[in-house]
Amino acid sequence: MPLPTCRLEELVAEAASLARLDGSAATLLRNGSNAMFQLPGDVVARVAPAGRTATAEREVQIARWLSSQGVRVTQPLGDVPQPTVVADRAITWWHTIPPHRAGTPGELGSVLRVVHALEPPDFSLPRYDPFDGIEMRLIQQTVLDPSDTDWLINHYRRLREEYEHLAPFQSPRLIHGDAWQGNLAVVDGEAPILLDFEKVAVADPAWDLVQIAVDHTDFGRVSAEEYADFVHSYGGRDIVQWPGYQCLAAVQVLRWAAFALGKADDARALPEIRHRVACIQGRVPKPWSWTAF
Repeated sequence: MPLPTCRLEELVAEAASLARLDGSAATLLRNGSNAMFQLPGDVVARVAPAGRTATAEREVQIARWLSSQGVRVTQPLGDVPQPTVVADRAITWWHTIPPHRAGTPGELGSVLRVVHALEPPDFSLPRYDPFDGIEMRLIQQTVLDPSDTDWLINHYRRLREEYEHLAPFQSPRLIHGDAWQGNLAVVDGEAPILLDFEKVAVADPAWDLVQIAVDHTDFGRVSAEEYADFVHSYGGRDIVQWPGYQCLAAVQVLRWAAFALGKADDARALPEIRHRVACIQGRVPKPWSWTAF
């Protein structure tokens, strides 16, 4: 569960003092799995969940390495402790991105084509597990009817077995791990800036393509024209035409539903959680409309 804003502000102020930064007027930008604060001096503080110091260290390392490879990325501050750790929460420090818009599917396809062509770095990266955390959330949640819980657990296990027998879409490459338009910032007249390196890994590049594809095939959030631009910008290979696509699409949708279950402590989230389950069960026709958290 995210910490209250007041407690996060205290953590950021203490960490800023340790890093010799001005944390006196920190403004909350987002309080999700990672909390983001705007600080004076065009600095953004990113507060990781407890116990994620190694992940925070790797995010900074990956950003610097991608930049060295010619990929334009959000820039970590230099000459400050990266991360600064307070009460088991790792705080990393980043330069503020100027006013910008989210990338288009075509712009994202172009950036992913470059990233996937890179030889992975010589430092260790985690194994990408698309099923990570899903089963635990399904088992531990208490807000769904038992019949729905049983159905979802069986659905999860069927998908896992099917996935284990799939031939790969491509050989393992460096992937971003959370490739969607919101993780690409575009400042007018400049090259796109790639953000958020928490899930960077070496894996089948299909996992960087499936989010946009599902937004097109299942949700209609990406139009046919936008999706064609994405495929063209990536190099012409369309994951939707791959025989394994339906399995990966179902896993991606289940991941999004499991994420919603993580918000079940908030009663306002319950209608959305139940709606997502109904969609997965086939009780709501496509294209689906889901409310973001």
